Amino acid sequence: MVTNTPHKRQPFSSEQSEPLSDGREQSKIVRRYLEAIELSKPRRGRKRTLESITRQLNSIDTSIKNTHPLNRLHLTQKKIELTQELERMKNSPDLGELENQFVTIAMDYSQRKGISFPAWKELGVSSEVLARAGIAPSGKLERRNRSRS
Repeated sequence: MVTNTPHKRQPFSSEQSEPLSDGREQSKIVRRYLEAIELSKPRRGRKRTLESITRQLNSIDTSIKNTHPLNRLHLTQKKIELTQELERMKNSPDLGELENQFVTIAMDYSQRKGISFPAWKELGVSSEVLARAGIAPSGKLERRNRSRS
């Protein structure tokens, strides 16, 4: 009779775990940068600022008291949406810092994962950022000497 005993795995050595850890860290940097690009894409219409949203919220607060229930309902919903947008704007990541982190790892990540210049461009990464990272439009990845920090 054969028993099914679980096979114990050997723990990873430091030589094995370091590249895995580096890969996970690179993936996090790429994900955060791409998400920040997505959030910062221009939207249709007039650009909203913290001041314009605050003005609209103040306007709603003054007019909501003196209106009938149906309008109050719509103004309340508008207030909720504006408050959420204001929070997103206040808590948005520093794109410059994320971009610098991305530039330091983008070439290694691209080589390891086989990501091309057009793929990065399709997701909104600018040619300038890709050039700083050493990723050329020709499809060749230019190896640069960069200190990692």
